[in-house]
Amino acid sequence: MDPLTETRVEWAVAFRPLDPDASGDAYIARPLPGGILLGVVDGLGHGPAAFAASRDAIRFLESADVGRPLIVVKQCHERLRATRGVVLMLAWMDGTQDRMTWLGVGNVQGVLLRGHTKADHGHEMLASRGGIVGRVLPPLRAGVVSLGAGDLLVLATDGIHLDFTDHVPRWGPVQAIADTILREQCTGLDDALVMTARYRETEA
Repeated sequence: MDPLTETRVEWAVAFRPLDPDASGDAYIARPLPGGILLGVVDGLGHGPAAFAASRDAIRFLESADVGRPLIVVKQCHERLRATRGVVLMLAWMDGTQDRMTWLGVGNVQGVLLRGHTKADHGHEMLASRGGIVGRVLPPLRAGVVSLGAGDLLVLATDGIHLDFTDHVPRWGPVQAIADTILREQCTGLDDALVMTARYRETEA
């Protein structure tokens, strides 16, 4: 059986650009052996220059050796030096070890809501370090957390209100959750993108 199928990661995206032809927000969902790399990328500002920077970052992440988080972000930083730069949040879901490695740079947001309880608690914020990939890279440190069945990952760009994590609908289809966050928490001041991913039980 395909390793990605075994991990059973279900993901979705919802977005609202200021300019449909030149959104600075982009995302990646790249299958990896035993798991998947998920991420959101936001080109600095908005318009054509932001669009170019975010797409350049995505092209790099789609083809690079992404097995080592710190190294791949540093390489992406070098790749983007001629661009406006981006902020990003990346998450590696590893179904072979039931864990997630994540790394964020700049004003992007992430939260992992635990699926072991239906109560409105049990979450881990994914802190991002200040900086801009391609311009000013901060000291990098990847975080690692365990994953359990039903855990919900939400990543969002800065077109979503900062306190959106207080209003995430924890249960339901991942596309419906992404759509709800976008509809209810979009600032309307910048490109906005939400990515959701549910980690489900491993198939026998």
